[in-house]
Amino acid sequence: MPAQATHSESSRPRLLDTFLKKPFMIRLRHWEYWPFSVVYLPVFVYHLYLSVRARSLFFFSAVNPSIETGGLLGESKVDILDKIAPEFVPKTLFFPAHTHHNIVFDQIDNAGLTYPVMAKPNVGERGWQVEKIEHQEGLVNYIQHSPGDFLIQEYVSEPLELGVFYYRMPGQQQGVVSSVVAKEFLSVRGNGHSTVEDLMRQSERAILQLPALRAKNGILLQTVLLPGETVELVAIGNHCKGTKFLDANYLITPELTAVFDHISQPIDGFYFGRYDLRCRSVADLYAGKHIRILELNGAGAEPAHIYQPGFSIWEAWRVLLHHWRVLFDISRENHRRGVSYMTLRQWRIIRKRIRDNRP
Repeated sequence: MPAQATHSESSRPRLLDTFLKKPFMIRLRHWEYWPFSVVYLPVFVYHLYLSVRARSLFFFSAVNPSIETGGLLGESKVDILDKIAPEFVPKTLFFPAHTHHNIVFDQIDNAGLTYPVMAKPNVGERGWQVEKIEHQEGLVNYIQHSPGDFLIQEYVSEPLELGVFYYRMPGQQQGVVSSVVAKEFLSVRGNGHSTVEDLMRQSERAILQLPALRAKNGILLQTVLLPGETVELVAIGNHCKGTKFLDANYLITPELTAVFDHISQPIDGFYFGRYDLRCRSVADLYAGKHIRILELNGAGAEPAHIYQPGFSIWEAWRVLLHHWRVLFDISRENHRRGVSYMTLRQWRIIRKRIRDNRP
């Protein structure tokens, strides 16, 4: 009987561990996976308060006058990239919806791009339909399943991927870098006997991506990696797709602020947003060299360091509300200088356009 009791007691932690590693429980225990509407509930309430003060629900549209909706929804990625100095932007090609793949191939060749390339919708957020394309067959499949306008972008292989949040009051020369996030891509390391799927099951972050990876590359999951061999499973820097976001605010220095003042000041009508970029090293980042801006997000951008594992939801709400107050102050100042807020009719037109371009 004592032996049975010991066995029963020892099985409880294993059962509890198995229960806690179920995808639902992983998401429940880590707020970074909670639904957007839950995480942003305090922000929605604060937005209503600020809207009363601004006398417009759409005050955010004035924060970046040169970007549609200020960059909250429906903005064109290529239009924004075109505003940035070419030295900081990877080669990016725009294609209207349903462009024939032969036309895409020709323009890729003419631009001197080689595989892999990145494909992404011209309008989209949170990594939706962003894919690393390894060959022509994969690109044909992407084009066939792309419902709207899309971009083909040079793949930037620089080792350091960051999100740098920057804002500046209208009329001022110096801005503020308020957030830096470093991105650690989802990967597994082999031991010589476990399959990729077995290795993924040992990681709470990786196990959530199993269904998507099974559908995309089931053969890879059955591969046994050599001891020490590392395979990157997801090449998209979005925490919803398994990338780990790490608080890198320690990188914020006057030198870093000066770099992003230099990049941002020539961008007409831009005052608030996050640069998603890759660069060669921290030293190059401070020197403003070898920086490649993949995207620039406006009013809808987040100070993404809040998604650091273990970051308090209470502190995350404080950071988000602070940034919305900054957005409000910039928008009000631009409005005072003559920038109009968008109207309800304009908002509805944009929402309809987005719905029409989604599958």
